[in-house]
Amino acid sequence: MINHDLTIMIIIGGIFILLGIISILWGKKEESAWYGSVSERIDIREFLDRSPGRPEPGSLKTGGKICIIVGITLLLVSLGI
Repeated sequence: MINHDLTIMIIIGGIFILLGIISILWGKKEESAWYGSVSERIDIREFLDRSPGRPEPGSLKTGGKICIIVGITLLLVSLGI
């Protein structure tokens, strides 16, 4: 039977992976919503150049990738691989 500490690490690793996936999807949704709304405006230079970029969607995607890496690491450590 698996030790209780390892079970907790497996659960936390799964939660980190789930949060990472949610964060990446949320970042993609924010980015598409922002650039979709910019294309409807009169000044579409920002839409064409994507400048200045918004840091929020990129930050969400980067944070999601980090969460997934931490979750996978926790799962591998708890499984003893």
